[in-house]
Amino acid sequence: MSPPRVLRYSDEDELTTEVSKHLVNALAQAQAERGDAHLCLCGGQVERAVCGHLASLARSGSIDPARLHLWWSCEAFVATADPSRNSLATLSVLGGALAVPPANVHAMPSSNGSADPDDAAYAYAKELDGTVFDICLLELGPGGRVASIFPRHPSFTAQSGTSLLATGVADAPEGPAEQVTLTYNAINRSRQVWGLASGAGHANCLVATLGDDPRTPAARVRGVAGTIWFVDRAASSEVPYFQCDL
Repeated sequence: MSPPRVLRYSDEDELTTEVSKHLVNALAQAQAERGDAHLCLCGGQVERAVCGHLASLARSGSIDPARLHLWWSCEAFVATADPSRNSLATLSVLGGALAVPPANVHAMPSSNGSADPDDAAYAYAKELDGTVFDICLLELGPGGRVASIFPRHPSFTAQSGTSLLATGVADAPEGPAEQVTLTYNAINRSRQVWGLASGAGHANCLVATLGDDPRTPAARVRGVAGTIWFVDRAASSEVPYFQCDL
């Protein structure tokens, strides 16, 4: 499997603007080749900025909303209307600019309809079934977290021994204590995995990720057809220039 590409931008605004352009092109190509396009989102500040630009670009008509499916790689296990839910935040940003049919919006179950995070994960895995994401967006978090797979936490150590597509998370070190996450089994069957990293605080984690550090969750994500890390100058300050496509 080929190593990840690294695309470096001057700052977060340029990063998120360019990612949204790449995303429109990739989704339009997926629809042209396969009819429907499946995009997996992750929540997070950088991704929301990407979605803001995406909403503006979507008005061009390059993407057919009726043939776009939205999924999420992780979610807070809270009430449906809780503002900490990634799906709620993303959909509020996309607004009416990308009118995806409700049946194509695959939000993870909330605490309103599921007994616990594992129950929600089971239901989501059943809904996901054999779906393959055309693009799976992942935002680099503290310690190299991706989705709700946290370093030095059972959510990470359990990955190697599971065949599940999604699993519940308890005692999460960030955000609400209870969460739901896709596993590597679901993430790594994506056609392409696109990672997002912005800010100097992620510089060491990005180096560990690109260096395949086994202690870093993000180091284990790979797309079947390719993996790209979209980074800004601050996040990539410790990455040698020869590793980056400028």
